[in-house]
Formats: sequence, structure tokens, C-alpha cells
Amino acid sequence: MQLLLIHSDYIEYETKKQTPVAEKIEESLKSGRLEEALTAFTAVESADEANPEGAIEKAVSEIEKFAAQVKTNRIMLYPYAHLSSDLSSPKAAVQVLKDMEKALSAKYEVKRAPFGWYKAFTVSCKGHPLSELSRSIYPEGAAKPSVKTEAGEKEEVVSEALKAEGTAKSYWKILTPDGELHDVEGFDLSHYPKLQKLVNYEISKNRAVERAPPHVELMRRLELADYEPGSDSGNMRYYPKGRLVKSLLENYVLDVATDFGAMEVETPIMYDMNHPTLKNYLDRFPARQYSIESDKRQMFLRFAACFGQFLMNHDMTISYKNMPLRMIEMTRYSFRKEQRGELVGLRRLRAFTMPDMHTLCEDMSQAVSQFKEQYDLCINVLDNVGIHVNDYEVAIRFTKDFYESNKDLIFNMAKTVNKPVLVEMWDTRFFYFVLKFEFNFVDALAKASALSTVQIDVENAERYDISYVNADGKLERPAVLHCSPSGAIERCIYALLEKAAMETEEGKVPMLPVWLSPTQVRIVPVSEKHIAFAEDVSKKLECRVDIDDRDMSLGKKVREAGREWVPYVVVIGDKEMEEGTINVSVREESEQDKPKKVQITPEELSARIKEETAGKPYKKLPLAKYLSARPKFL
Repeated sequence: MQLLLIHSDYIEYETKKQTPVAEKIEESLKSGRLEEALTAFTAVESADEANPEGAIEKAVSEIEKFAAQVKTNRIMLYPYAHLSSDLSSPKAAVQVLKDMEKALSAKYEVKRAPFGWYKAFTVSCKGHPLSELSRSIYPEGAAKPSVKTEAGEKEEVVSEALKAEGTAKSYWKILTPDGELHDVEGFDLSHYPKLQKLVNYEISKNRAVERAPPHVELMRRLELADYEPGSDSGNMRYYPKGRLVKSLLENYVLDVATDFGAMEVETPIMYDMNHPTLKNYLDRFPARQYSIESDKRQMFLRFAACFGQFLMNHDMTISYKNMPLRMIEMTRYSFRKEQRGELVGLRRLRAFTMPDMHTLCEDMSQAVSQFKEQYDLCINVLDNVGIHVNDYEVAIRFTKDFYESNKDLIFNMAKTVNKPVLVEMWDTRFFYFVLKFEFNFVDALAKASALSTVQIDVENAERYDISYVNADGKLERPAVLHCSPSGAIERCIYALLEKAAMETEEGKVPMLPVWLSPTQVRIVPVSEKHIAFAEDVSKKLECRVDIDDRDMSLGKKVREAGREWVPYVVVIGDKEMEEGTINVSVREESEQDKPKKVQITPEELSARIKEETAGKPYKKLPLAKYLSARPKFL
């Protein structure tokens, strides 16, 4: 059974039309409303039929527990088939829902919406940290759901760490820049709306997406990326413009890592699931794996570059003089079998590009020092990508023991960003790390997605038998840091598009940073006689420049350049040919329906773009220079 529990100001519904499996109902059940209620959206699954009493007992227990937390005595049971793709028979579902209603009615005021009817409904979620919660119920004796593959039914590979993540007891706090820890429930988040959304998202653990976020339409309209129906869900196709943006981001992060002292390596994407070291690590990493068979061996596709780099470290001869020792790989691709309801656009994928850097340190003291440096490094990387400190929220996770020994390190993390951050503390270490942070982008649907992260790992040097020679000539185990300076490359694109969509709602003009814009300058000749001069101008611009030579009106060409977010649009007419200057619309300085125009020379425009893109990687125009020669991808 799947439960989605919403603490609501009110929930109301009205039946519209019955389906072939609709239960027969009295007139009183055709509409209903309950105020100050706990709404329990419920999907009864096939596994529940093996032990319906057990499923009901567990579900009622979860609902009662949540009702006590939010202090309500009203419950709306609402059948919601969309929570599962493995539903029970309609007859079984109706009986389970009726029995749940009966069990709960002894202690609560309960209403039940009818099963099998199309219904209009409105629910007003209260929006506090505990107002949303999802639960999966598995009755005793029932098999947990399996995942279908082309070869038939196979059990999904789920790591022990992922299972532990679902049961781990967390203490949620808010850490303020002055070093004070506050209980989430007692901290006023009204002045920090994005942090409030992150808190709600993390505590509810509701990752499913009800509708497409704005970036999905934008990634298609800008011809960056799209879904690939010929592949598995969560595997995308990238058009020339999208491939350019991805490539520039990849090269930038690699350049930064190289300047930081990291050595770039490349490792396999497929590993033996029964390799003793790897099998043990699989159970310590909270991710779902793709598994495949090769030469009668069970293999898995990597979900990070850890395995390859650690196996490489095992074979290396390392001296204390080499420390800290850093290696990075741009994993194109890493694979994680994310759940279908969570897959949407570029936000959460099953195949993604992750810059994965690992640092071997002499001891915990050096690891803490490196952690500080890499925290600052990540802030700088995202800032240069166009995602600034006020665009994301910080989450810090650690064990209680580590916190007691390293309070200054953790306090300074909040002080550095100068705003409150979300803290999750564990009494017991469930994973391989004792400390990690994530920079979380909160999108238009109030869903949070991790970008940059750094973790202090206290297990894998031992697990992979990694050692270095200390100053006394003896072998020692290093401490290990995991770092992704930007997070997944696709997530950066997602965050830039979502940020632009939200800024559009605020009345701003959306755009990508100039260094990432597929076309940096669009030249629009007024007529055919101006094309030759447009070509001459283009040769003076040392950037990605194209020419709109299509047979359409000037106004339409300019509007299309705006819809493509071109940073600089140059109109070439008789005046420009006579004077040798160009009329440039500057997108960054424009307002909606009010473009900022300047009259400058081509050389001045080229110098301006060079200054704006200094220190960033560059690639040539990914499509034909003349728009008339380009195909349409969508």
C-alpha cells in the first residue's frame, strides 16, 4: 500500500463520473468536505491482497502516528490509484478502504471518498515542515514490489544503505550564522521561503512530481534536450545546442578541478556485482543500481566514479608527500535506477554526467582542512555557472559524535553563506560518511535538488585497502573526501532554466550566462542587400555568431531571437552600412517588452563579450551559421 499524508486546512471533493469499477454509493457520499484534517491519499496494491489485515494494521498505525504529530482528530481517506503502478483488484481495494475507515472511526472523525469515481477535489496543504509525508506499507508475508525488465520479473537491487536511509532516525535543526542550533518546529521560517520549502521537502521525503516543472518546456523550446522514447526512462537526448552547453559546463568544472590540483582519470562504467570489495560498497551507498548480465556474471552500471578511482588508488604507491592527493573523472555517464514517479526533465535522471573528485588526506585534520577549501570551491564554481548563494539552500548532515568534535567547522559553513541552513543529525552512522553538505536548488514546484556536495568518508580506505607511506616509512590509511564541485551537469542546466523561469514570473528577462549561450550574437539583416555587410560584421566578432537570412519579417526575426534568449541581437540596415556601427539589443540590460539598445562598433561588442566570458571555456557555434540552413529539431 502507498500512502501520501497531507495535513490540510481543508479537503473537499465532488464526484463527476463513475468508472467501470466504481463502488455503489449513497447520495451523501457524492460530495464531501473536511476541515483541519489529515488527508490520507491511499493506493491499495496487489501485495496487500496476500495479507489485507496486516496491511490495514500497518497503514492505520502510520496514519494514527502522523495524526498525533500534527494534532488532528479528523481524517479523510481518499483512494488515489496514481500512487502505484501495481494496484490490487478493485474489490480488494474497496474492502481494505472500508476496513481502514472502520478501524480509524473508533478514535477519529473519518470521511471516505468513494472508490472508482472521477472526482474534482481541492486540498489546502498547511505547508509546515510536517505537513507532507509519504509511506510504503508492506504487510507481513507479502513480497515487496519487483521491477519489470525485458527478461521478465526481477527483484530490484536496493542497497542496505538505501534501506537504512528509510529507517534512520534524524534530528532536524536550523543552524544560523551566529552558530546557534534551533529546533525546526520552533524556528520562524517565514522570512526564508526557499529554506521552508527545503525543510518541507526533506522531512516529508515526497520525491514524486505531480506535474512538469517549467524547465521541461524551456529545454524543448530552446532545443537543448528532450525525452528519448527509444530508451529507458530518465535517459535524455541532447540536441546540438544542449550538447554545447553540457560540454562547456563539463570543461569548466574540469578546468577548475585541474587548477585545484586534481588529476583527470577515466574508469569503466560496468563492474562485477560479486567482486568482494565492490559488493560490500554497494550496500553502503544509498542508490538503486542497474544490473545486467555479461558472460554469466552479474554486473552493475556505476552510479559514481568511486569504485574505479578507489581500485586505482589501491594499486598506486602513495607517499605522504603526495597528500592531499586528488583525482577527478567526468563520468559520462553514471547510472541510478531512480523511481519512475521522480523522473522529470533534467531534474532527476537515470543516466547523468557527474564530475566526481576524490581526495586522499593524511588524517582527519587534513580532511577537515580540505573540506573547508572544497566548500568554498563549490560556492565559487556555482557562482561562475550562474547559480549564486541566494539561489540555493544549504543542507549539512553529520553524526552527533563528529559534530561534538568539529563544531567550529560546521558553524563556519553557515557563517560563510550568511544565512540559516538545514541540519540533519544522526545518533548512529548509517552510511560511509560522517559529514556531508549539499547545495540544494529549490524549483518552481518546491522540489529540492542537490547540486554541489562534499563528504568525509571514514570507511573506504579500509574497504579498498588504500594506504600511503608516512614520514616514518610506515603504511597508514588515508581519510577520503568525495566532492562534486557542481553536482550533475544536467542538474546545473535544470537549475539555470528553473531560475530563469522564476525570474520571468518576477518580470525579469530570462537568459543563460553569455559564456553558455549557444548563440552569443544574432545578426539580423533588414533585407537581402544587407547580408554581405552582416557577414563582414560577423567576421569581426570573436564569439558564437549567426545570421538570420530567412525570408520573414524583421519583427518576427527579432522576436525569435528573444525566444531563444540570444544575449546580443544586431540589426543591420542602411544606416549601419553607411556609418559602420551596429544597433545592438542588450538582453541583460533589457526589461520585458522594453529592449535596451546601444549603437557601437563591432570591435566594441567583441571586446565586451570577451570581458564577460574571460576565464571560461569556449566552443564554436554548434549549428550552421545561416539560419536558413538549419533543420528544426522540434
